[in-house]
Amino acid sequence: MPQVEGTIERRLTALGIFLPKASEPAAKYANCVFSNGLLFVSGKGPAATIKGKLGNELTTAEGYQLARQAGIEVLAVLKTTLDQLDLVTRVVKVQGFVNADPSYEEHHKVLDGFSDLMLEVFGERGIHARSVMGASSLRNQLPIIVDSIFEVAPRIKSSNY
Repeated sequence: MPQVEGTIERRLTALGIFLPKASEPAAKYANCVFSNGLLFVSGKGPAATIKGKLGNELTTAEGYQLARQAGIEVLAVLKTTLDQLDLVTRVVKVQGFVNADPSYEEHHKVLDGFSDLMLEVFGERGIHARSVMGASSLRNQLPIIVDSIFEVAPRIKSSNY
């Protein structure tokens, strides 16, 4: 089915999601790298300044919302890089790192916040492979960091990627 330009942006508006300015890398790396039709997005955490571990300071429900916020950060990077989110033809792979207490067992439920957002935004194109791991610590004590890979349509005009 042909995509109408701006479909994803209209869907975001309908969902009440307004993308922030894309965050800058936290160290010496690029926000994303394009190779062979794939856009690799560096690990992003939630914009909120919430810190802590799942299973200690944070509940699974809070972690879900923070993973969703990390997804919004990723969408902001995609929008900045591609100009049009409709150029995303597939969410390919998602990998989540959850800052968790060693006894915590609901990592997958936390990353559902990111996955559910991708499905809401991209529909069937948002179905992806994924993995999630618990971490004993993450930079700046973030509760979650997600990195992701997207397949993107070729651009006819000059590109940012």
